[in-house]
Amino acid sequence: MPIKTTFMLFIALLGLAGCASTGTGSAAKPDPIAAQQRAMESLDPTQLTMFDGASGQRITWSEVIERAAGADVVFIGEMHGHPTGLAAAAALFDEVVAIEPHSAALSLEFFERDEQTAIDDYLTGVTDEEGFRKASGRTDGNYPPGHRAMVEVAKSAGAPVYAANAPRRYVRLARTDGFERLEELTPEQRRLFVIPDELSEGAYRERFFEVMGGMRGHSDDEDSELTEEERAAKEKAHQEMILSFFRSQNLWDSTMAETIVWALEDERRPVVHVIGQFHTDFAGGTLERVRAMSPDARILTISMVNTAAPGMRTEDEGRADVLIHVGE
Repeated sequence: MPIKTTFMLFIALLGLAGCASTGTGSAAKPDPIAAQQRAMESLDPTQLTMFDGASGQRITWSEVIERAAGADVVFIGEMHGHPTGLAAAAALFDEVVAIEPHSAALSLEFFERDEQTAIDDYLTGVTDEEGFRKASGRTDGNYPPGHRAMVEVAKSAGAPVYAANAPRRYVRLARTDGFERLEELTPEQRRLFVIPDELSEGAYRERFFEVMGGMRGHSDDEDSELTEEERAAKEKAHQEMILSFFRSQNLWDSTMAETIVWALEDERRPVVHVIGQFHTDFAGGTLERVRAMSPDARILTISMVNTAAPGMRTEDEGRADVLIHVGE
């Protein structure tokens, strides 16, 4: 499978590029943005099924909000483009800001550090929304209603919004040329990303390699025609390819973690960080790095789960502190 195709699959599977853009196809095709907007308008979050991730017991929306407002960092692990999940995340941030209007902050995976000025200009009224969207490259596809609602809540409350992620060009360079190439860049460039001291190990790495391992792009029948040496060489190349993407993943994780810690150092509480759930579910890489950088921070992890099951599923044990069932 070509590297470019693999990279796009990597983005989609691990939730790192926001929602897919909306095309101009026939009217018969579902409109994901319209679906998200309807969910924003109709959702009653108190009716969602929620569980404490440790005990498996049902909890209420008010309990979730109370726990979020009392945390230092709240990770909302979302499924990009899920209408109910996005609406629930927006509702949660809205209620947290209502409780902590002078200290809450929003941090978003979906904005890169070199877009911070565009965000700040909009929040402070230097530009209008049209100018903000143009400056930051926002479209309906990569700025869905749920994310927009959160930014608007922050703007109304005078709360900061942090562009948390590393610019894609440096993430790509980490994959193709390694961290050594990034270390050669200027201080001004390097302030836009964080090179990790070492790559994550343990369950997070194993999950990543498992997901990426399915992207070989060839069948077992094709491999059966190869010699043992050829199969070994092919597998080695595939593992090296996965490792290169894992470098990118770690650059993302480290950069977002540092951004969150910056917000804490700015005396912001809670910092609500909205992120693709792979980064934080099951003690994922971004969560791991925030804990290392700020070991005393009180962290709450919330994961949107695409099921309407009445009980907590076995496969969700250990996923997050709070599980919110948002339907398929």
